[in-house]
Amino acid sequence: MSAPALIPMIEQLIAAPSVSSISPQWDQTNEQVIQHLADWCRSAGFSVEVLPIPGLSGKYNLVASAGKGPDGLVLSGHTDTVPYDENRWQTDPFKLIERDNRLYGLGTSDMKAFFALVLESVRDLDLTKLKHPLTLLATADEESTMCGAQALVDTHRRLGRHAVIGEPTGLKPIRMHKGITMEVIRLHGRSGHSSNPALGVNAMEGMYRVIGDILQWRDELQARYRNPLFEVEVPTLNLGHIHGGDNPNRICASCELQIDLRPLPGMALQSLHEELQQRLEKLMAGSELRLEIFTPFPGVPSMETAADTEIVQTAERLTGHSAASVAFGTEAPFLQQLGMDTLILGPGDIDQAHQPNEFLGLERIQPMIKVLRDLIRHFCL
Repeated sequence: MSAPALIPMIEQLIAAPSVSSISPQWDQTNEQVIQHLADWCRSAGFSVEVLPIPGLSGKYNLVASAGKGPDGLVLSGHTDTVPYDENRWQTDPFKLIERDNRLYGLGTSDMKAFFALVLESVRDLDLTKLKHPLTLLATADEESTMCGAQALVDTHRRLGRHAVIGEPTGLKPIRMHKGITMEVIRLHGRSGHSSNPALGVNAMEGMYRVIGDILQWRDELQARYRNPLFEVEVPTLNLGHIHGGDNPNRICASCELQIDLRPLPGMALQSLHEELQQRLEKLMAGSELRLEIFTPFPGVPSMETAADTEIVQTAERLTGHSAASVAFGTEAPFLQQLGMDTLILGPGDIDQAHQPNEFLGLERIQPMIKVLRDLIRHFCL
């Protein structure tokens, strides 16, 4: 049985809920999306593996491959979506709606529809004639923990030499993006009656010093690192959340600050964490405050694929656009760890990602299919 027509394929993918979230009340399995893709890939002639994510019930990766050899092309995407606010949607997020030359639905741009376009691009292709392998990769939980991509890295398997991730880039190739890490800084002091400061140790006052030092560190990082190929050419550090104390007449016993740091290529996440730790330990030395620093998730490294690689130059030729950079993170660093020259190129728009009434413009579909066919022809035939 062959795969459905293109629009019904997108329709079925959108109708299969696959929200991933660090909040348990939102988090869902991606099994239904994976099952659709597995069935369609088998009918297209791929050899299909459905890989459970170790230690996580209901989470799966899919590897569908055709052809043999050390090189070849990997077309990759994530199967999950972000959570949604149904009250802000004008339509059912899980029902594909075509209106005003747009396809509306959760995951149309970011990025379930990409899988349907890949399958459409090989619909009339005899996979037995491939000279180099073609692989479709579908991962779990890119929007939350990156557990799917990390699980693939842990297998140390060779999937291909060249990779394209179909994240929303407006049909323009992307060869660089910033990383992201988050840090939680906690100070623990001692509560007491506010009428006598000597009765306690004020964690909020200590956090005032911490904030000052972090902002100075940000200035130093931005003086040390700069890349004019990015719209924001320096690493960014955002003070995102702070909470401390419980009442005006009590000395604040604990205070927590959460920050977001987005490094440029060449800035290692672990080195940044260690540098912050050392600074703040030195700052708090001799005080009565206890410092605690941890990262709430492993983070996403920055990514850069050299401008002279074959995947970059081929995509530039096929799209007519020079490869650029973006500030958002992807699974590209994990694919690079598996030995692939990786590019990001998809039909959606990042402005639609994570938004109510998400849509994919119909005018993007055929050009993306043509690019995919040309990539397959170049790297696999």
